[in-house]
Amino acid sequence: MMSDPREPLITEAFATRDLLAEPAYQEAVLSVVDDLDRGKLRVASQDETGGWTVHGWIQMAVNLYFAVAPMEEQSAGPLNYHDKVPIKKGLAEAGVRVVPGGVVRYGAFCERGVVVMPGFVNIGAYVGAGSMVDGWATVGSCAQIGSGVHLSGGVGIGGVLEPPGARPVIIEDGVFVGSRCIVVEGMHIGRGAVLGANTVLTASTPIIDVRGKEAVTIKGSVPPNAVVIPGTRPKEFPAGTYDLPCALIIGERTESTDKKTTLNETLRGFAV
Repeated sequence: MMSDPREPLITEAFATRDLLAEPAYQEAVLSVVDDLDRGKLRVASQDETGGWTVHGWIQMAVNLYFAVAPMEEQSAGPLNYHDKVPIKKGLAEAGVRVVPGGVVRYGAFCERGVVVMPGFVNIGAYVGAGSMVDGWATVGSCAQIGSGVHLSGGVGIGGVLEPPGARPVIIEDGVFVGSRCIVVEGMHIGRGAVLGANTVLTASTPIIDVRGKEAVTIKGSVPPNAVVIPGTRPKEFPAGTYDLPCALIIGERTESTDKKTTLNETLRGFAV
């Protein structure tokens, strides 16, 4: 991302909130959030090598938006709200489907073909083309969701606004996230991965690859095309041995997998 003339204004105002009384600083905040809403800016962007860069100053702008925006009463049909962040508009023109009960907040961006069932997409988030936010799934603030992703019912994708520069959850293209999964604390899910139902992934969750003769443990990321299910591991405590949660990489999603059919078949292929 090229340097943006608003960045120094945002960083100054974040350090000295009294500057928000000046129109130039207010306008910088409001215009950054508007660019997030239009998809012109992203909190995190991917480079040609596949690496991700987090733009902390944009996270600062989202934080400052709550200091600048007034509390307003809003209506959606018979429903009334009192909040600082309005509901996203222009869905029909954008080619985005939001089912009654679903909410996309202003400052979030959904590419064409996104479907939001009665779920929630928070400010600063980005959802790629053709992705599904299924019933009661939530996409937290600044989370980055790729194209062709399916967030199944009840999935919780965590958000992050502070500290500035903290990595949001990143879910790359073609990922299937099974029902009731929780993915938080800046987890990075590689392209095409499959998370089995009820998998919980945090920054400290051991992700154990059990495909080889010896287990290999990683944290913070799931490799591309990995098939992951919830598991447990024993741990000794003074009071005894207890099983703690972990995640298990049990296989790999291959090109032969029919990605147009239910991905539950991928899990059944590994007898889980």
